[in-house]
Amino acid sequence: MFSYPGVLKVSPDWTPADFAFVRALALIIALLALTRAAAAAPELVEIPEGSTKLKSFVYRPSGDGPFPAVVALHGCAGLAGRSGPIAARYRDWGERLAADGFVVVFPDSFGSRGLPSQCGVRERTVRTARERVADAVAARHWLQSQKWVTPNHVSVLGWQNGGGAALWTVRRRAHLTSAEGGPDFRSAVALYPGCRTLRQSEWSARVPTLVLVGAADDWAPASACEQMVKSARGRSAQAEIVVYPGAYAEFDHPNKPVSQLTGLAFSVDGSGRAHSGTNPEARADAIRRVPQWLAR
Repeated sequence: MFSYPGVLKVSPDWTPADFAFVRALALIIALLALTRAAAAAPELVEIPEGSTKLKSFVYRPSGDGPFPAVVALHGCAGLAGRSGPIAARYRDWGERLAADGFVVVFPDSFGSRGLPSQCGVRERTVRTARERVADAVAARHWLQSQKWVTPNHVSVLGWQNGGGAALWTVRRRAHLTSAEGGPDFRSAVALYPGCRTLRQSEWSARVPTLVLVGAADDWAPASACEQMVKSARGRSAQAEIVVYPGAYAEFDHPNKPVSQLTGLAFSVDGSGRAHSGTNPEARADAIRRVPQWLAR
């Protein structure tokens, strides 16, 4: 009678059953679209962290749960984008992970403290290894207090500066502080983090950790992350690294032509200039690989 997808043409010999089928199909498609929109719409919440109330955005799957969850840590430019409170890269990941069945919370570490982009700031008041780690732990505790979250399946995911914060958050230490009590993070993923200081600190992870970096990254060198992961073998939880040929930072952005950034506080050559932008192959692999790792 007709094929789908394609253009549906009404035939004179259609029966009432044919029309009923088409109406039912249209209703199903509309409901699926509404369900996806509802799952993708983020909710603004406030998460206490010391004297700070972290403004945070939560993406939730449809249904009652409980669901596995992810604390998602933005990069040095902050959480907001030019056209809204959540930049396109993070919105894309929030929607994708929610569609895959994860609750995702994005704590705004900079905006909540009245700070703009920190990409050009060398001496930061919100430090990767201190305040951002505390923010990640606070977000984990908040998630674990929600009835629609599986308390022992909360992971951490970060980009650039937030990727470094994710690595600091799950680093192996002799003791966890009382403030970090409760079920620990389940796993961690860091996309194009800066690894120099972590490598020098003899980093190792207490939970399975995945690092995704671009071989061409001239903002933070992939080689430092490779050395960090290699040196952690034998004294760390499972740690893996994937290096994407020809990719720069922000290779996972949904649609950002490669361009040069200037005025950065840190870059490989010390000039403050570095490239960033979408790499379709690396993006496709990250989209496949990250949910698989977080579902462990």
